[in-house]
Amino acid sequence: MVEMIFVGIVLAVCAVLMLRLLLGERRRYRFDAALRRLWLAVRIKALRLWHWRAAHRQARRDAEEAIRRAREGEWDGNVYKPKSFKRPRKLH
Repeated sequence: MVEMIFVGIVLAVCAVLMLRLLLGERRRYRFDAALRRLWLAVRIKALRLWHWRAAHRQARRDAEEAIRRAREGEWDGNVYKPKSFKRPRKLH
């Protein structure tokens, strides 16, 4: 299966390079520019997807941490009092 995918990619690259050789100089420049724009667009979309997933994972971890910390304290009506406030305070 992997070999067939590799063969398909190599065949597509060879076809693109052959097409590029058949074009004239001006069309070749336009073709190269179009391929460059396409590559940059695909790269940017892939990077956005990658970073979105990482940010999503980080947000989930942060939310779980905030929920865990909120369970440790006490709620007095609408006021949250963390346990860290109950420690004896040293006066200067």
